[in-house]
Amino acid sequence: MSRLQLTFACGDYDRTRGVEDGSVAVDGIDLTYLRLPVEETFFRMARHHEFDAAEMSLSTYVSTLNALDRGEQPPFVALPIYTSRQFRHGGMFVNVDAGVVKPSDLRGKRIGMPEVQLTACVWQRGILADHHGLPLDASTFFTGGQESPGRIEKGVVDVPFDIHPIPSDRTLSEMLAVGDLDAIFSPRIPSTFGRPDGRIARLFPDTKQAEQAYFRATGIFPVMHVVVLRRELYERHRWVAQSLTKALAAAKALAAARIYDSSALQFMEPWLMFHLEEARELLGDDYWSYGLGGVDRKVLTTFLRYHHEQGLSGARREPEDLFAPESLESFVI
Repeated sequence: MSRLQLTFACGDYDRTRGVEDGSVAVDGIDLTYLRLPVEETFFRMARHHEFDAAEMSLSTYVSTLNALDRGEQPPFVALPIYTSRQFRHGGMFVNVDAGVVKPSDLRGKRIGMPEVQLTACVWQRGILADHHGLPLDASTFFTGGQESPGRIEKGVVDVPFDIHPIPSDRTLSEMLAVGDLDAIFSPRIPSTFGRPDGRIARLFPDTKQAEQAYFRATGIFPVMHVVVLRRELYERHRWVAQSLTKALAAAKALAAARIYDSSALQFMEPWLMFHLEEARELLGDDYWSYGLGGVDRKVLTTFLRYHHEQGLSGARREPEDLFAPESLESFVI
């Protein structure tokens, strides 16, 4: 019997390397793994549906479900595989001359974002509203390219706060550095951070402490990316959802075992073992969990609330609405 030939566009991650290098087999599938930067993967999948499977921004994927409100089928279906998770307090930067010493000082300030619908920015706005007294409409937001001019939103947005595009020949990083923006929220560190003049600082100077305090208060380790299948492929071969979910879960387990090996460090981090032990003590042994078990339901429910409150979802979704049902259960003996 011939095996299905599929393409999978994804970043360079320890947790997916097993399916990339073939050490983890995917039942019934020969997988061509396309290792691409996340922005390229997202753009090509969202705009042109180029790949059979791909990682995708959680926010972009949830936005595609707005098709359901129009009586249409969304173009993708997701698997509960979280290729990226990250706390995002460290992705909020301010110009030190803006008079911002605490999050609530961002009232009335000008905040830049690469795109309104970026998953990181959805989390950042939601966290500041929920935990730091900064309502969504308290600031004015500006969107555009962070390091190169001309970036636009991937889709149409209609949000309940004030947003404007920056001039087409300017960048967020440069505008923050010269004081034309007071802050930037972004997944990436701006190039103007760390310059000798010290004009750009993190909103949370002790980022690690802030993120650990957030986890202790909420139990949330934010999800950033999911894996999606093109719907037409899924409808023809529904078994692919289970096969790919199983393989990616096995690859993650393999990576978790490999990284905690003190005989020769996997990464150029002298205290890697101690950081892993510290993370497990705070977050739990399976802190990079997949699926809807444990705290992941709360993580996704919180994100879906933020997405709806921020005007990016027409309807309030539930976590089960996101995923192929075949990916949420498996056989037992």
